Amino acid sequence: MKLKSIAFVTSLLLGLPALAVTEQFFPVLVYRTGAYAPNGTPWANGYVDYLKLVNARGGMNGVKITFEECETGYATDRSVECYERLKGKGATLFQPLSTGATFALTEKAPGDKIPLITAGYGRSESADGGVFKWNFPLLGTYWVAADVLLQHIAKKEGGWDKLKGKKIALVYHDSPYGKEPIPLLQERAKMHGFELQLLPVTAPGVEQKATWLQVRQSKPDYSLLWGWGVMNSTALKEAQATGYPREKMYGVWWAGAEPDVKDVGDGAKGYSAVTIQHGAEPNAKVVQDVLKELHAKGQGTGPKEEVGQVLYMRGLLSAMLGVEGVKRAQERFGKGKHMDGEQVRWGLENLALDQKKLDALGLAGVMRPVSTSCVDHMGSSWARVHSWDGKQWKFSSDWYQADDSLIKPMVRATADKYAADKKLTRRTPEDCQS
Repeated sequence: MKLKSIAFVTSLLLGLPALAVTEQFFPVLVYRTGAYAPNGTPWANGYVDYLKLVNARGGMNGVKITFEECETGYATDRSVECYERLKGKGATLFQPLSTGATFALTEKAPGDKIPLITAGYGRSESADGGVFKWNFPLLGTYWVAADVLLQHIAKKEGGWDKLKGKKIALVYHDSPYGKEPIPLLQERAKMHGFELQLLPVTAPGVEQKATWLQVRQSKPDYSLLWGWGVMNSTALKEAQATGYPREKMYGVWWAGAEPDVKDVGDGAKGYSAVTIQHGAEPNAKVVQDVLKELHAKGQGTGPKEEVGQVLYMRGLLSAMLGVEGVKRAQERFGKGKHMDGEQVRWGLENLALDQKKLDALGLAGVMRPVSTSCVDHMGSSWARVHSWDGKQWKFSSDWYQADDSLIKPMVRATADKYAADKKLTRRTPEDCQS
């Protein structure tokens, strides 16, 4: 029997007024099975643990979180099936954890009035809230990731002008995800005179010998890895086998976690990846809280040793962003109340996670402040680089901020094209206040 029903029946038996237990439903799209499970599972564990932690502390201003997992196997069609099945249960928001699924659900969210959080993935142009009212690529897009990686390489070389005549290869998952950084990289190649080599890898990426033979023949000065799951460790093993230096390899933030390198060990030493702000965060206060309040009581999700690792933290932060979106909505529409999709969308569009709030959430040193608006659905464009030393990930750069003067016009132009194709009009200032 549901908690609401128990409260209602108990009240009737005791002759008391009925007590309403307010709940907020969070659907959880996961892939704990299939080729991408080693990477999808820790994300899911971090996501669910954070929801449990919030409930253990009394919920969101007293509103309890209910949640249900739906297995997608990282397949777009199954992700859409999960969305359709769970949206009718009063879904607060969806986090697809797949760029392919994000493309599909972007078409559905406006009609259903359910926001999509795509933290660190999805459509790069959806940072433009003037066109993409229901999409929130919070913390960074693939254009941000690509730009920061190139900034890091340029700094290593001694300036942007030193990239002229260089060759940079992109080894990418042949899917919407892997293709996302290409427009930004092409724009930078035109600006700075380096040659961009595009090397698609068929999913899931277990066969890359031909790709790395091409790398060996063309000898790029740097290689960018836009992989996911087994593709990442395979790429590192093939690079090792063909003698390509790992010090010249830089991954996106989905190619820079423990599952990508642990089986390669010393063979991955020197490999680096951009981070979506956080890295492995074993010392963060929120991690200690999860261990103390959940895992020490046998209520944690997944192995205790994983808590604080890179993808676990990605899932935890993704859940935190959703929870904070609801809490921000409650500030306007009523604390202790259930928030509907439109109200949560307003909350996500008006996030104001300053340093004081982040510190209170146990995230000091983990991430920078996030502030969204009607026109900016990303909220932050800062990132760092970390490197694998053979045993652990360690930060190897200071903070970088993506170049707005390059990215914002690209976002605007691509969003305008999407709007024209779909016959949409930009939101009015009145709509922005709604």
